[in-house]
Amino acid sequence: MIVNDAYFKIEDQALLLVEQIMRSEVARQYKEAKAELQNNESAQQKIQDFQLAKEKFEELSRFGDYAPGFKELRREVRALKRAMDMDEVVASFRFAEMDLQTVLDEVSLTIAKQVSETIKVPTGNPFFESKSGKSGCSSGGSCGCS
Repeated sequence: MIVNDAYFKIEDQALLLVEQIMRSEVARQYKEAKAELQNNESAQQKIQDFQLAKEKFEELSRFGDYAPGFKELRREVRALKRAMDMDEVVASFRFAEMDLQTVLDEVSLTIAKQVSETIKVPTGNPFFESKSGKSGCSSGGSCGCS
């Protein structure tokens, strides 16, 4: 790639776009939800309990369904995950995170479509993939998924 004046102008515009996104209401809500999650001891304890149980389960699952305590640990992991997911602070953070991700996906798609309609943008969101009429692994269809 040749670095010239046009490249620097594009970089400046990209930085301005980042600043605008970071000053947006969606980004502000995300930052607030993240700070609230980090400062909430109850939510942090639920997250930590879930992660510890998940690690134990992953270790035990290497030995298969017949390992002693496998089913009980699986139930415990599911119960802890549900408790974590149902926590109001965790849910609020996840919604804020999803809203910010949606904005970033929309910006990425808008930029890509200005370059070419065939550019695939990995959004990780099926809404955007079906909306654009494209899905797949972005290998150009060589895997046959297109």
